[in-house]
Amino acid sequence: MAGVTGAGSAGGDDFCRSGVPARPLGRLDGSRCSVQALERADSGVATASPVSRWLLIEQPGPWGRQALVQSRFDARVAPLLAERAQREGVRVLLVRRPGDRLSDSGRRWAYADSRLGREGLWWSVRSTDADLLTAPWDGSVGEPAQGRTYLVCTHGGHDACCALRGRPLARALPAPGPADVWECSHLGGDRFAANVLVLPHGFYYGQVPGDGGLVVAAHDRGQVALPWLRGRAGLAAPVQAAQHYAREELGLLGVDDLAPLGVTPRKSADPAAERWEVTLAGPVASVVVTVESRPSPEAVHLTCQAPAPDRVRTWHHLSLTTRPAVPADS
Repeated sequence: MAGVTGAGSAGGDDFCRSGVPARPLGRLDGSRCSVQALERADSGVATASPVSRWLLIEQPGPWGRQALVQSRFDARVAPLLAERAQREGVRVLLVRRPGDRLSDSGRRWAYADSRLGREGLWWSVRSTDADLLTAPWDGSVGEPAQGRTYLVCTHGGHDACCALRGRPLARALPAPGPADVWECSHLGGDRFAANVLVLPHGFYYGQVPGDGGLVVAAHDRGQVALPWLRGRAGLAAPVQAAQHYAREELGLLGVDDLAPLGVTPRKSADPAAERWEVTLAGPVASVVVTVESRPSPEAVHLTCQAPAPDRVRTWHHLSLTTRPAVPADS
């Protein structure tokens, strides 16, 4: 039995698994959550957000811990917008240009959909923040984005690691054009900074090394950058873990490879463990992966500001088999 390895598996801060030097730590001392996560070789596998629809709001300037309500966004509109987003299952992210935090906003906003088969991102411009309360969040308005959009978490008000690791990455990321890279508010998984979300497909990356060029190059080829992949947003954690292991074993790195077909809970001999059998769509046959999640052996500080240590679920693969595809006329 082997553990699932991936985005959190780099064995130190000088070099990542690809052999590419990581960015210098700078002011990141050993007490920071991202430094400790690297030293422990925490795995980020299966830690992508369960949300698969997004509202991006251009908002330069400082962001407090609760970005939407602690920013220059209209304070009267913010709680109403948050209520609508929660009701519709949409995650709100503030965005701003890298290294241009105090510039005047173009008042842009975008709706993004990462659901399988519906992937897309559409940019619009608002006259007032209140416009977002009635604007359709379904891709029916706005200019479709061409190519990929890279969001780099730089939310220092939420965790210092996100700013110290994220801001240099956002400035250096070699995306095709400046309109394709944005700083964004809290993505989750602070200890995996620098964190990147690639839209519209919704792929989460953590502990991204160097200038992020390997992630961009992989997506330019229509593939994922597996060493740093945390998972695809909107998919259940067992599916994310199963996809990661199957990609490692089978070399299927295409962004659309291994679509989920089914998830079945299985009984584990370990009362503290949870086990699933996940069926994925392979190129010529179904791929069946059994994965198990267990509590981490020790409690750790998950963020720099965590008041107390906590345990996380770690993912492990148990088996991978293939089953012949059922003929369409059977």
